[in-house]
Amino acid sequence: MDKRVEDEVLLTSPPPVSLPALLTCFLKLGAASFGGGVSGWVHREIVERRQWLSEERFLETLTVAQVMPGANPVNLAVYVGMQLRGFAGATVAAIGMVAPAFCIILLLGAGYSLLSRYPEPRVVLVGLACVGIASTLAMGIKAARRLKGQIVPILIAATIFVTVGLLRWPMIPVVLVLTPVSVLATYWLGRKTNG
Repeated sequence: MDKRVEDEVLLTSPPPVSLPALLTCFLKLGAASFGGGVSGWVHREIVERRQWLSEERFLETLTVAQVMPGANPVNLAVYVGMQLRGFAGATVAAIGMVAPAFCIILLLGAGYSLLSRYPEPRVVLVGLACVGIASTLAMGIKAARRLKGQIVPILIAATIFVTVGLLRWPMIPVVLVLTPVSVLATYWLGRKTNG
């Protein structure tokens, strides 16, 4: 590689994320993202605030995390950590995402067993769930804005929403059917666009 090109790459590429910064970030996310909507919180922290990943790279990461088996927040943390710092980053991000939730669940479980006869804890949990839903919708709207004029991804997303969200079909068969449809449609549209 030419020395000048190498210098430009070094100047334009962001510095590597440190493991302590990654751990701190995911500890914060793991503690703050209670009640769902984790992908919205991660998007805001990783893409908008810290600019560790681009919008496109985050959406690719989110897609892979949601298709993989296991808990989506942990998958997302592992995959983001892997993108930023390899295996060590994946490990640190997973620990950061899981540790606060584990401790909080233990504390809340003990507290809930003491307070379950009162109506207030239930109201608080419903409110937290609403915050999670709103965060997920906000991230979905931001992602949808990037799909201007792309009818196939919009149709696939709408189909998933209707079949899983409204009709309550099981997610695994829907994903198993729509994943190859999505891949084939993207391939076909790419060939059509390129000539």
